[in-house]
Amino acid sequence: MPNNAKQKNAWAWLWLSLAVVLIDQLSKHVVDHLLHYGKPLHVLPFFNLYLKYNAGAAFSFFGNGSGWQIFLLSAVSILVIMFIFAWMARVKRSDWLMASALSLILGGAVGNLIDRIRLGYVIDFFDFHVGGWHFATFNVADSAICVGATFLVIKLLFFSKK
Repeated sequence: MPNNAKQKNAWAWLWLSLAVVLIDQLSKHVVDHLLHYGKPLHVLPFFNLYLKYNAGAAFSFFGNGSGWQIFLLSAVSILVIMFIFAWMARVKRSDWLMASALSLILGGAVGNLIDRIRLGYVIDFFDFHVGGWHFATFNVADSAICVGATFLVIKLLFFSKK
């Protein structure tokens, strides 16, 4: 057996993806049942819980489509999930920065895909604001994707072998 075939891959990090999906889906379920759509719950002077349904992508891109965007975004999500899963097979389990980056992105993509397939939209509820300016409303899955993408950029820029 070749030496690299003995190395364990990053699939062991799928527990992190599963944790993201579970926390994401549980938080969306709780928020969807406890909050009233479009009515913010003020938590801090700069933070609300604000139930919104996003039929589009990030920042409601494609949000005004007639339904076709759900199929497009679901297909893109499925392709991304397959690509990341295959990439994880080539990453060493011990490469925690790359493995955690890919696992966070994978968990976030799966969490939002579940919403799109099940509901036809994604549930968002984190609302950060300063005065009258509000950042885009987002969820746990979106947060995991952003943290994972940040880890991936850090890994590729600062810790990759040339």
